[in-house]
Amino acid sequence: MQPVPADPAPADFDSPDDVARAFAEQGYITDRRLATTTFVMSRLAKPLLLEGPAGVGKTELAKTLAAATGRRLLRLQCYEGQDETKALYEWDYGKQLLYTQILREKTAQLLADTDTLEAAVDRVAGADSAFFNERFLAPRPLLEAIRSEEPVVLLVDEVDRADEALEAVLLEMLAEYQVSVPELGTFVAETPPYVVLTSNNTRDLSAALKRRCLHLFLEYPDADRELEILRSKRTGLGDAAARRLVDVVRGLRGLDLRKAPSISETIDWARTLAVLGVSELDADVLADTVSVVAKYERDVERSRQALPRLVDPNATVPAALEHGHTHAHGSHTHGGHTHDHGDHGDHAHAEHGHPADDGRRVRAAKDTPGRHDDSFGARGGPADAPAAPKQVRAGQGARSFPGNRGGARRRPV
Repeated sequence: MQPVPADPAPADFDSPDDVARAFAEQGYITDRRLATTTFVMSRLAKPLLLEGPAGVGKTELAKTLAAATGRRLLRLQCYEGQDETKALYEWDYGKQLLYTQILREKTAQLLADTDTLEAAVDRVAGADSAFFNERFLAPRPLLEAIRSEEPVVLLVDEVDRADEALEAVLLEMLAEYQVSVPELGTFVAETPPYVVLTSNNTRDLSAALKRRCLHLFLEYPDADRELEILRSKRTGLGDAAARRLVDVVRGLRGLDLRKAPSISETIDWARTLAVLGVSELDADVLADTVSVVAKYERDVERSRQALPRLVDPNATVPAALEHGHTHAHGSHTHGGHTHDHGDHGDHAHAEHGHPADDGRRVRAAKDTPGRHDDSFGARGGPADAPAAPKQVRAGQGARSFPGNRGGARRRPV
């Protein structure tokens, strides 16, 4: 099969503004840079590599591109250890074996007039094309995108998770929109597919791969565009609450979280709050539902601690918690003797701007003669009376040291 030149890419968009309009109709809000890059990709028929954190709309862009252009979406989900048979093609060995069993009588007739093993092998080799043709070829997403008779969008999702060997497999297809099958020849796309590759930056991609693609780094949108995205998804949350929610989510992304909240999770949070009938956000209801956007226990705890400040940045400490407050402890009783602790406001601290000797003066005034009677102190005696010596009964030591009853402890022999 000889390669044939690919047709120019069809003009699905007239301008970057046309891209933005078509995507908005599908519920995907773009900025000027993203709309321009997508328009250039469609006109130059070059693959587009989107890099950035998870959840910023990379995969969704490919889906929206397919919906906006009416093309079929083919998706190759990459993973570690993936080989080319899962990306390009493989032979349907089960089908080949079934045909062999069905046609074994015909095979016997084919070999009936052969006298030697070599002759039989040569005879079978001459018929191998019957079992290695497109009837037994199982195309995978890359080859399917090339062989498709209708225009398609090919999504190579999370290419950074695949091994570097798979990147080498992609190079021919990305550069020339063709795939070589040794048994059959080279397949070339009649209409170049739109190819979108995504990466979450878990590893660096090769320079050869990047050279073949247009490149765009997607970051979290600004507050206005994220609010517009929420509105376009019709979450059911009121506009004022949605605006507050966007500010809270942006604040959470500024924390040291293991995984920052994505745009799709913000949408899920808005829908959750709408289902609960929330019309005005407060820290309590957000803390109860923060697990929608925080997916690790540490992230949940840090988010809950930050939510009161994020909900109300102007919140102040209540007056009851300030240092200048007064606690009137009144009095309490020890063994029938009442001690008046007075007011904590009388206890002055030098660091609070009060004279340190005021506290000593108050305490000295309370320490008056006759403050305690003779029964205060040891039980049954005056406070300054010495305590009676405690009597030790005979045999108490023997009970305490049972190994020494017969006299001095003996050392073992």
